[in-house]
Amino acid sequence: MSAARSPPGHRRERAASEAPRKRIQLQLLEGNYSISRLPGEAPLPAWADGAGFVTISRIDDGLSIVCRSERVPADVRTDPDWVCLKFLGPFAFDETGIVLSVIRSLSEAGLGIFLVSTFDGDCLLLKRGDLAQATEILAAVGHAIFRG
Repeated sequence: MSAARSPPGHRRERAASEAPRKRIQLQLLEGNYSISRLPGEAPLPAWADGAGFVTISRIDDGLSIVCRSERVPADVRTDPDWVCLKFLGPFAFDETGIVLSVIRSLSEAGLGIFLVSTFDGDCLLLKRGDLAQATEILAAVGHAIFRG
């Protein structure tokens, strides 16, 4: 009788799955954030720009804006009460699993997220009411949130 053989690549896959996760540090940015929507053909709004994290994305059916809540006009469709967590890098473009290592645990706990990637890094938005639970969840898997 011959010994059972592992399928090709098995040892490499097992080693990768057993590799320690990278510990991610996230900085809690100051302020309350809103995620807003304008029609796809709307011009870029001047009110969005200012202090804190700002991102504007356009796709055919809408213009999405993330900025501090105090700048969003009352007549704009918006979802308020978000906090912004900045991934503290640097991280190489080809470095894999960074975002997944953070959002997996949050998703498994049923927490909603809004993620934005920039050239220099990633920002994760969570509902303010979920911040305490998210902090505990992330600490349990080795990540940390720092107040900025």
